[in-house]
Amino acid sequence: MSQPGPSAEAMDRVATEAMKQVQSGMRLGLGTGRAAAAFIRRLGAAVKEGLDVVGVPTSERSDALARELGIPLATLAEVNELDLAFDGADEVTPDLDLTKGLGGALLRERVVAHCAKRFVILVTPEKRVDKLASRTHIPIEVVPFAGPVVERGLLALGGKPSVRQGDDGPYHTDNGNLILDTTLEPLDDARAVDAAIRAIPGVVDTGLFLDMADEVLIGTPDGVERLTR
Repeated sequence: MSQPGPSAEAMDRVATEAMKQVQSGMRLGLGTGRAAAAFIRRLGAAVKEGLDVVGVPTSERSDALARELGIPLATLAEVNELDLAFDGADEVTPDLDLTKGLGGALLRERVVAHCAKRFVILVTPEKRVDKLASRTHIPIEVVPFAGPVVERGLLALGGKPSVRQGDDGPYHTDNGNLILDTTLEPLDDARAVDAAIRAIPGVVDTGLFLDMADEVLIGTPDGVERLTR
């Protein structure tokens, strides 16, 4: 078996650091993606050792992983409020604004984060940017019927949208929606761009997570750097 690369080691390191915030009796939001999966695996190991928590997953993938590891799960119909939500991000600015959604779970991630007292982001250093849309496109979740309308609207805003593809055609989220991966120039005013995109009929959510993260943990070769709002 090959040894994990620096990125995998950094994600394990940051997941281990995040686990220091978890206590028995907590209700936790479980994100989606590589960093979130690293955290879920650490959480599963702690549950096996007797940690008593309940998780609310943000995707079918995270649900399956948590169940495989024996983590007790609940739905938002069963849990009114979460103590903490842990997730990854695709970009992080110095102000803790985020791009999320390359894993396709942006809407559920936003809902779960909204229900949490604290939203903690786990990343590695390459995710740091000065402006959002600097290193990746912005995922836009859209109702399938409105896909062409939203594409035209994004083009009018200067974006270059592309329908995300899966193994058998267009990718569909766990909610049955499409994702338009939209290339934009680095955002000088992310809030204005987010508002303009949301004004297009048929847009369900955007990958711009603004003023949401309470803390960002950055796994580096030398340890874990902590950013707080």
